[in-house]
This record gives sequence, C-alpha cells and structure tokens, in this order.
Amino acid sequence: MEYTVQKLAELAGISKRTLRYYDELDILKPARINSSGYRIYGQAEVNKLQQILFYRELGLSLESIKELITSPSFDITNALKGHHKKLLEKKAQLELLIANVEKTLASTEGRIKMTDQEKFAGFKQRMIDENEEKYGEEIRKKYGDETVDKSNAKVSKMTEEEYAAVQKLSEQLTETLAEAFKGGDPASEIAQKAADLHKQWLMFYWSEYSKEAHAGLAQMYVADERFKAYYDEKQPGTAEFLRDAILIYTGQQ
Repeated sequence: MEYTVQKLAELAGISKRTLRYYDELDILKPARINSSGYRIYGQAEVNKLQQILFYRELGLSLESIKELITSPSFDITNALKGHHKKLLEKKAQLELLIANVEKTLASTEGRIKMTDQEKFAGFKQRMIDENEEKYGEEIRKKYGDETVDKSNAKVSKMTEEEYAAVQKLSEQLTETLAEAFKGGDPASEIAQKAADLHKQWLMFYWSEYSKEAHAGLAQMYVADERFKAYYDEKQPGTAEFLRDAILIYTGQQ
C-alpha cells in the first residue's frame, strides 16, 4: 500500500512537517514523487518510519538514528529485538515507580509503614538502569561484571541521607570544576580540590577505591565521546582538564 505525506502522518500519529523534516535530513526519503509532485511512501518507508519512532521513543537523537538505520549492517529483526528488550526494561522501571507511589500513598493514609530506603527505591533503580543503558557495556568491559554489580548494589542500598549527600556533592564538584577550569592549571589547589571531590563522589558508587581505577576512569572521560560531551557541555575542554587534574591527584601521569 502507498501513502501520501498526509496519509502516512495520520497513520503514524505525527505531523506532516515531521515527515518533510525527515526527508530533508535524509533519514526517511519517499519512495517516489508522483506526477503531481506529491511524496509517495511505500511499505519499506512505513517499516523504516516505525523504526525511527521506536528509536525516538527510546530517546535517541535523530543523528544517531540516521547513523543506525542507514548503516549497511542494519537488520530490522535485530533492531526489533533490541527495542523489545529496552521497552521491557522501561516497563520494569515504570512498574517499580508505580509500586513505589502506591506504597507511599498507603503510608500517608496510615495503612502501612514505609522505610526511608523504600521511598527512594524506584528513583535509585532508575539511576542504575539509565547508567547501565548509557555506559554499562563499556564499564563492564573495563572493570568487570562483579565490580559493576557491587556498585549497583551499593546504589540500591543508599539511605535518604546518602542520596541527598551525593546530589549535593555532585553540585559542589560541578561548581568547583568550573571555577578551576577558569584558572587553566590542573595542578592548582582548586583543581586538586575538584579531583578530591570527584573521588568523594565516586565512593558513593564504588565498593573500594584505587588510584589506578580513578585515573582509568578519568581517561575514559576523554576517550568516550558520551562522557566527554557531558563534561564539555557548558565549557569545551573541561573533560580533558578534569582528566589531567585527576592524573596529578592520583600520581598516575
């Protein structure tokens, strides 16, 4: 079956402008242009649009989606299996949050007693799941499953006070690192303070500390584009500056 822009937009529940934008970006081209100048989409384009919308639902950027679906190695069956797995993970996360809300409601109504740890279980699990999705493969390759599993277990056992403390520490690290970066010297006192704050932050997640592992993580902040983009978001060069400060702090230059 073939569809015009309007018909396909209605079928997919998106705007005509979105389809035209996908065409401009070369993510989804029409099968042909008819004699009246209308874009016409066939079954292959319908299938590709479904994949695009799946990936968008999972939070991928259009640039990443384009790279995936235009790759010669792209396989729709494997893609669907991947979507299914990730959606099941999201479902489990939502069910945990729903259960958490229901428990909290029962607690406020006096029907049950809820521990502080239970109150934050859903949020902590979401943190674990998001980290696994973004960085799990690389971190597990570098540090091993046992180390990562221990870290996840430590996060899941965080108390309300610890959870608040790590959030505050993260803000303090961001502010100190930004101030240190202005000075341009990773060996300065404030830069070394940022490196120490980074170590303190890590210890909320790591079961044990080593200078070698700390330095290795700092190297990853520069080598892995996702980590680099996170630290360089407000000021390009911050990831390299933090790496250098940590290498000096750990004596692993």
